Amino acid sequence: MKSSEVSVFDDTDLEFIDILRNLNISRNVASTLAYLSSVDEATSKDLELGSQLRQPEVSIAMRELRKSGWLEEREVKKEGKGRPMKVYKLSIPMSEIVIHLEDQTRLNAKRTMKNIEKLKSINFSK
Repeated sequence: MKSSEVSVFDDTDLEFIDILRNLNISRNVASTLAYLSSVDEATSKDLELGSQLRQPEVSIAMRELRKSGWLEEREVKKEGKGRPMKVYKLSIPMSEIVIHLEDQTRLNAKRTMKNIEKLKSINFSK
């Protein structure tokens, strides 16, 4: 059996995930972002073990990160037969992702306040 070393979450990582969750980011994406932000690159298996997610959850998170343009992936041929392994890393620094989240939060807050103002302007006759 091969042995390998996989990073696991510490208290800071768990706090990071909690903050992302409070920003309405799914648990899968938050855990995956936390893991990828702390390593240079990772295989799907590393992500599963390190982020404590199941394979389908990792796949869903990868799809969302890819859609956001935050994920870079490449294939690495394994020894022998079989499908190549995918290796993932963040395509932009976490600081830029945080700025994007900040901008989205501001935009959502403005939209919410605009809707509240519209509600206030409605004449409720009852």
